[in-house]
Amino acid sequence: MTLKEYLKDRTLFLLINFIVFIIICGIMLITNISSNIILLVFCIWFFPILTYIMLEFFKQKMFYNELNSIMDSLDQKYLLSEIMKEPENIEGKLLFDILRQTNKDMHEHVKSYRNRENEYREYIETWVHEIKTPIASTRLIIENNQNAITRNIQDEIKKIEAYIEQVLYYSRSNHVGKDYLIKEVSLADLVRQVIKRNSRDFISKGITVDIEAVEGMAYSDAKWLEFIVNQLIGNAIKYTRERDGKVTIHTIRNENNIVLTIADNGIGIIDKDINRVFEKGFTGENGRKFGGSTGIGLYLCKKLAEQLGLGLTLTSKVGEGTKVSITFPLGSVNLMN
Repeated sequence: MTLKEYLKDRTLFLLINFIVFIIICGIMLITNISSNIILLVFCIWFFPILTYIMLEFFKQKMFYNELNSIMDSLDQKYLLSEIMKEPENIEGKLLFDILRQTNKDMHEHVKSYRNRENEYREYIETWVHEIKTPIASTRLIIENNQNAITRNIQDEIKKIEAYIEQVLYYSRSNHVGKDYLIKEVSLADLVRQVIKRNSRDFISKGITVDIEAVEGMAYSDAKWLEFIVNQLIGNAIKYTRERDGKVTIHTIRNENNIVLTIADNGIGIIDKDINRVFEKGFTGENGRKFGGSTGIGLYLCKKLAEQLGLGLTLTSKVGEGTKVSITFPLGSVNLMN
């Protein structure tokens, strides 16, 4: 707040005083009162007013400067009313009470939306749990009636299970801290487990896989990590070549981290799409070309990796393939964000 801004705010008050003084001055001139007395009246009239205005200006300037300083130091600006001191003047007190009231109202709204979100998440988790029963029954029926049709149905069931798993992890993605267990994970065992889950797709598409160079231990949540790796390998299978398709998975141990890389020799991603592949709902050129892409898989992988404190990067060249790398920090404890 500057002096100019403060005086501008009090223009009406000063203008009224000047107009009244000019009227009284005119009356005094008509009644032949000397100019010295008029000057004395002017000083007696305006000296207290101007002194009061200047004192109020400095007082308010100090108050708002302190308020701005507190605001700048806060990461969560809405906590301002909880930290600021209650002002002594009436205007400050009114502002303080309004801030407290709006803050309280905001907290109630946040609580309401949080409760709705929790209810929705619990419903999704319950639904996912319940849908597994008819899916398991369908799988059992297929196992007992093996033929070309049921094998095709089995493939579709596998896709449904993948989408259901994606829904479950998406609903939990904002609450990773409540559902994780950090422990030592063998990357080789983890990769073998995911390859086994996708073995039917590898065989049916004639894709070879090389996991010989996978080794090392990382500290992370095995369940969430398996989901991420499964999504990445699923993408590698989906976009690899129909002939001579190959997926190579290897690890590199650096001084401070281990990098797990999943590479395919598939169609690759065009340059303009690479920087957007982790955006929610972005399907890009490949998504439009092949269909069936939701733009959620890589977005979810990135989000979960960040929540687990892992790095996730992607490089690709059209016609040569795509590489996705997960970076695991080395240490006895992998702290959550």
